[in-house]
Amino acid sequence: MNITVFDDLQKLYKKAADTFVDLSQKSIQKHSRFVVALSGGSSPKAIFNLLASEEYAAKIEWNKVFFFWVDERWVSLDDEKSNAKMTFEALFDKVPVNKEQIFPMYKDGIAPEEYAKEYEQKIRNILGNEGIFDFILLGMGDDGHTASLFPGESVLEEKEKWVSAYYLKSQEMFRITLTAPLINKAENILVVAFGEAKKHALNEVLNGEYNPALYPMQLIEPKEGFQFFTDEKAKG
Repeated sequence: MNITVFDDLQKLYKKAADTFVDLSQKSIQKHSRFVVALSGGSSPKAIFNLLASEEYAAKIEWNKVFFFWVDERWVSLDDEKSNAKMTFEALFDKVPVNKEQIFPMYKDGIAPEEYAKEYEQKIRNILGNEGIFDFILLGMGDDGHTASLFPGESVLEEKEKWVSAYYLKSQEMFRITLTAPLINKAENILVVAFGEAKKHALNEVLNGEYNPALYPMQLIEPKEGFQFFTDEKAKG
């Protein structure tokens, strides 16, 4: 695992945007497309804002990028809690991406569990049965969760499904998420987690005993192509 500690968040965001651009160019050169899964939250939003800027947008062949999500709250696409809504506002509405190559993790008129099956098929339609994303952007919560892989939930034990939906009692809502087996297939994974509030969980994830039921981030396997961006407040 390649861990980079930044002394300034703007440097972190810029390095993350640089990483996206670099991997997109390499992937498109290699197989004419770049297939990614994005996270929601304030950190990705800052990265998306950079990617939408004139400096970065011109470096990306947007018509060759396919966008999925890592996870989503089961809310309509115009809901303020929607990761997709944030991403459209911060990025997609500002760059010439092909809207048919964007796959939101929500659909009206269908149960979340059924859409999880449909979403897995959408991934297979693009990536085949290997299911290898070129790039996945992850965050980590104060409790050590990543995607919608929350401590103590049965989704942590999933071995076969690529996408799972379930009711998260602590939030009183359904969540839909890529599962650890699928995430771990990815060619490149970038985790962005910083701030004092993440310090305990980050220390446990990196240095503690293996206990993914308590710290689900540990389910994501360190390997070549795995990067972790953090700051001095979180790393200690």
